This record gives sequence, structure tokens and C-alpha cells, in this order.
Amino acid sequence: MPPPGRRDLTVDFRSQADTVDFAHESERQFARLLDFYGIAWEYEPTSFAIEFDESGGPIGFFTPDFHLPDEELFIEITTMNQKLVTKKNRKVRQLAKHHPGVKCKIFYQRDFLHLLIKYDLETPAEFEASPAPTRIPGPVRVINLGESAAG
Repeated sequence: MPPPGRRDLTVDFRSQADTVDFAHESERQFARLLDFYGIAWEYEPTSFAIEFDESGGPIGFFTPDFHLPDEELFIEITTMNQKLVTKKNRKVRQLAKHHPGVKCKIFYQRDFLHLLIKYDLETPAEFEASPAPTRIPGPVRVINLGESAAG
């Protein structure tokens, strides 16, 4: 409570990302970046059936990490080992096969590290053991989140 005659100047700098229990720190950082740029997002809002039994019943599902409703795009963040990247690539291919109208992009470790370097973000604990690269090989495979279509 402020003293008499003074206003309470408490400012809440929390973002939507601070209210979600993410599975990985990299997802929290990605969400904070989306919040910073005012990009609407949802965390794991939809599970898609991607594997079916002989009678056509769903037996396997894929839940992308993020949905960007204004872009009509799902994003899967993968900063893990190659075995899991291969699994996620397969799931995204299955998603495209069974749900051709759904757009989903995988955000790879090098893309994530590129953002950490470009925006001077904190390094997640899983990357602290190895220094972040100063140059990222290959093209970044994400949409430009900072500019509108009008320019």
C-alpha cells in the first residue's frame, strides 16, 4: 500500500510465457520471444491422430509445442539429441499425410541457438556445457517473427 497521496506504481512485467508450465526451458524462451513481439500463441492446444489401427481407430498422436493462430501455423521445438529429432521429423511427416491442411514447422536446435545469439537471450541449462556457436551453418528455417506482411 502506498503512502497517502501517492499512487501505487507497481508494474507487472509478466508475460503469457510466465503463466505456462513448459516441458523444456527452450519452449519458455521461445514463448517469451513471441510475447515480446506481440505474436499470439497457444501452448500444446491440439493433439492430432497420426497412427491408426487396422479398423482406423487412432493409436498414436502428435501434439506440436506451439500454435500461432494468426499464422495458422504449428511449431515444434526440438533442441534434443538426433534420435529424438528423427522421431519428430517422422511425426511431422505423418501429420502432413493425415492432416494435409495443417501447417507445422520444426524449429531445430541450430535455429534456436541462432535466436539465442541474435537476441542475446539467456542460454538454457542444457546448452551451458558447450559454448554457443558464433556462426550458425545453413539457413535458418523459421518465419520472420518480427515483421508484418506489409513490411
